[in-house]
Amino acid sequence: MSQDSPIDAASLISPDISSQQIQLGTPLKLGIMASGNGSNFEIVAQAIEEGKLNAQIPVLIYNNPDAKVAARAANLGVEAVLLNHRDYKNRKDLDRKIVQTLRQYDVDLVIMAGWMRLVTEVLIDAFAHKIINIHPSLLPSFKGVRAVEQALEARVKITGCTVHLLCLEMDSGPILMQAAVPVLPDDTAETLHARIQVQEHRILPLGIALAAQTHL
Repeated sequence: MSQDSPIDAASLISPDISSQQIQLGTPLKLGIMASGNGSNFEIVAQAIEEGKLNAQIPVLIYNNPDAKVAARAANLGVEAVLLNHRDYKNRKDLDRKIVQTLRQYDVDLVIMAGWMRLVTEVLIDAFAHKIINIHPSLLPSFKGVRAVEQALEARVKITGCTVHLLCLEMDSGPILMQAAVPVLPDDTAETLHARIQVQEHRILPLGIALAAQTHL
């Protein structure tokens, strides 16, 4: 079955809202954290440019010197700060520097858009109820880095993605928004993840707006 099959569009997003239904006053200042390709970072920037999200991105923090997200930031005119985790003795030292950087840019919300490092209470306490994560499963199912593979191994018929507020327990915290994605009989980790990512791009900007409306 091709990725253009009609079943690919049969995703369920909850809550069923649009950007027009979430009115934000003062533009949000978003601090983005990313480790890899940066497609979710770019989709947030695109939503801002298209007027779907009343926000600005004063800073991107990335921890991998080879991350492609840095090039995306340069193309979009967003300042990118490299905080290489290898340069710090432990996770708390890294998180202290992250907190310092985010405060320097006076951000309202922190968006973990593919941040592939566990964070500590140093960061979580500094931005309590203001850190948003996106994860490629319908939490609380399939936590961790192999969420898509776990879904395939479990032979579930539906998986998806979740935008949630971060807490100390991995891939946990109050859920803001979810999108369900059917698992097809011939899916691989690559094909399933590609369709999940389409839904991630739909719900992340909306989840950010919801968080701002309810937690700021």
